[in-house]
Amino acid sequence: MRLIIAIFLPFLVFFTIGRPLAGIVCLILQITLIGWLPAAIWAVYALSQYKTDVKIRKALDERGQA
Repeated sequence: MRLIIAIFLPFLVFFTIGRPLAGIVCLILQITLIGWLPAAIWAVYALSQYKTDVKIRKALDERGQA
């Protein structure tokens, strides 16, 4: 679901992953028609990094409990 949001409303993804300042910058970039494509690419990249960070954090938590 977040991937679809990243493509159509890139700025919103940053707010959902806890990066509001980046969301505001992305919104400013997205306002221009030319800036929409870089904003969407940036949002998809940030979303993939967020998912990776969550997986790493989960693995470290499981490792610490064992």
